[in-house]
Amino acid sequence: MKERVLILGASDKADRYSHMALMRLLAAGHEPVPVHPSLDSIEGIPVFHGLDPEPILADGPIDTVTLYVNPAIVGHSADAIIALGPRRVIMNPGTENHEARERFEKAGINTVEACTLVLLGTGQF
Repeated sequence: MKERVLILGASDKADRYSHMALMRLLAAGHEPVPVHPSLDSIEGIPVFHGLDPEPILADGPIDTVTLYVNPAIVGHSADAIIALGPRRVIMNPGTENHEARERFEKAGINTVEACTLVLLGTGQF
């Protein structure tokens, strides 16, 4: 099933895990939705500069948010992520924020601590 996957902390640098995730999501038939404060596009895909729900949700709902940012940013972004209404948040290694996880789960969002690349590579995405 094709998902719209928001990548918080997307990168245009090929050696970054968030860039690898974007490329593998594309290859798997998903629609990556990259978010980075200063990039305009990655691999020809438009990048959102923030988590404002109106422009992000204009093309449809977000199924999954995958995190590639510092845990403090995850905490500061929790309300905005909840406002997007994803069914799932993936906290990649190094992004874990216990308080944000509790807030996501209280909002009914399935939250997992896992690696997006591993989930894609093993067919568990």
